[in-house]
Amino acid sequence: MPRFAANLTMMYNEHAFLERFAACARDGFRAVEYLFPYEHPAAEIRSRLDGNGLVQALFNAPPGDWAAGERGLASLPGREDEFRRSVETALGYARTIGNDKLHVMAGLIGADGERARHHETYLRNLAWAAEAARGDGIQILIEPINQRDMPGYFLSRQDEGQAICREVGAPNLRVQFDCYHCQIVEGDVAMKLKRDIAGIGHIQIAGVPERHEPDLGELNYPYLFDVIDALGYNGWIGCEYRPKAATSDGLGWLRPYLQAAQ
Repeated sequence: MPRFAANLTMMYNEHAFLERFAACARDGFRAVEYLFPYEHPAAEIRSRLDGNGLVQALFNAPPGDWAAGERGLASLPGREDEFRRSVETALGYARTIGNDKLHVMAGLIGADGERARHHETYLRNLAWAAEAARGDGIQILIEPINQRDMPGYFLSRQDEGQAICREVGAPNLRVQFDCYHCQIVEGDVAMKLKRDIAGIGHIQIAGVPERHEPDLGELNYPYLFDVIDALGYNGWIGCEYRPKAATSDGLGWLRPYLQAAQ
């Protein structure tokens, strides 16, 4: 039976961020994820989780200057010290909030960027992050992201993500498998899940191509949820989509799963 986490960066934007925890709990969610928690004290977020019976599934390490267009630091040569500080900040939050998964974004590479140099930087930084997180029992995640939504992002394909994890060789490094990104870049989502499930640390969903609710668009999510169950995945599935209208009004797709879990 799939277990779903509400992505509070994209969902429940009708409410202020700290009010989204209660809103999603009222709708039946039992876990949350989001991009970044750093505008709020970790203790305040933990209070919202505990007060609403929610589990924190994951969040991202600081990505550099997001407002200026940066999308992560992990592959950026010359930014290693900043990357390490970002991971240390994220681990401090995770120790309080209680999640055991942390996504570190790779960053952008320009058209004239030296891909080999970015690759080596990525490997070194991921090895450092995995070792830094290991003592806390935290898994480091990397995510292939499509070039339409994030042009220039260093990592786009599932096989590349799995290969990087093998190169690093850390037992707590896994791929964050977003079905939305995979469908846009590669398609054949069910077969990618079957091929890579041993190296997948977290799964996310959204409708394709508009990134609305998962019952809208070209992917057959009920089928994919059956595949995921059959593969033995028991982690959270993050709902990282932009509701077409009010969030609660678009949750008809979720209600059968909540009823079956009762």
